[in-house]
Amino acid sequence: MNLKIFVLLIATGFIVGGCQKNQDSKTETVAVKESAAKAALTVSTIKPQHTLLNKTISANGNIAAWQESSISTETNGLLLREVLVSVGDQVKRGQVLARFAAATIEADIAQMQANVAEAQVALTEATSNANRARSIQDSGALSKQQIEQYITAEASAKARLNAAQAALNLQNIKRKQANVLAPDDGIISQNPATVGTVYGAGQELFRLIRKGRIEWRADLTSADISHVKTGMQAQITLPDGSTTVGTVRTVAPSVDAKTRNALVYVDMPAGSAKIGMFARGDFVIGESDVLTLPNTAIVMRDGFAYVMQVEADNKIKQTKVQLGQRKDDRVEIVNLSNIEANFVESGGAFLADGDSVRVVNKSVANK
Repeated sequence: MNLKIFVLLIATGFIVGGCQKNQDSKTETVAVKESAAKAALTVSTIKPQHTLLNKTISANGNIAAWQESSISTETNGLLLREVLVSVGDQVKRGQVLARFAAATIEADIAQMQANVAEAQVALTEATSNANRARSIQDSGALSKQQIEQYITAEASAKARLNAAQAALNLQNIKRKQANVLAPDDGIISQNPATVGTVYGAGQELFRLIRKGRIEWRADLTSADISHVKTGMQAQITLPDGSTTVGTVRTVAPSVDAKTRNALVYVDMPAGSAKIGMFARGDFVIGESDVLTLPNTAIVMRDGFAYVMQVEADNKIKQTKVQLGQRKDDRVEIVNLSNIEANFVESGGAFLADGDSVRVVNKSVANK
């Protein structure tokens, strides 16, 4: 075979093979694109819904006792003999909380009783002498001066008896004070009392949460404080995530000069929290009509909230939104521009901007 013809045949084969490969590559690219177009997600859509939500003011604050009584010893220099309650105990008004050793007081009472008896005898004698002097004062048997002396002695005896009786009463009071009593119903919150210690008058033995009442002291700004009124409800969230409902008891009459904030005192159910906790809460000040979407329609990406809007050509438009309040499974959309648009109801996390979807329903807005 001629050499030129042989070379020509080989070159022709390479060209034909190259064209075939290019054709195969183009076919594969078209197939991939068709496959991507067919990979659209099937979704349900929903329109924004008008929902009545509570208009609230948020605040933070500490939980404290409504009133915490300091129970101290009234006696001086007595040994604490017995402590009958501990922290957390519920007590009633007049209940004995602790007892002091009262042997020295008992001895003083015995001495005061003897003094009273002695004074009574002296008064009896002085009264008898004074009465005899009065009966013969017109006879002239006694001078006027002597009669006055007997009458004065009677008055002095009465005074000494009164003084002795007062001293006895004082010792009886001290004997009663040897028993430390609860000043009101409540819960023991602190118990520094130690058996065997000699206490001076005024030293603290217990702390009592009066009536067991606790309150949330919410810290509000000057702008918000005017919206809160006595009797309003407050939803309080505790550190463990649990919630309870409180009632505004009173609003502080003044604003702190440094922080420009004021306190709101909110009564809480007894036993619902521990004093000293830090809590946050919301005051319900009214209702507002807002647009909401289901929580499933919200997609969180990179710390921002998005909704997947389905456009007329079934393409996805990823829209950044600002979230507001929540009610059950619905979320307020603050900056929603197109209230008639359709949004992906669920599964939006699997979609991206520009994706094609197949819609199985078209929902209508709930008015």
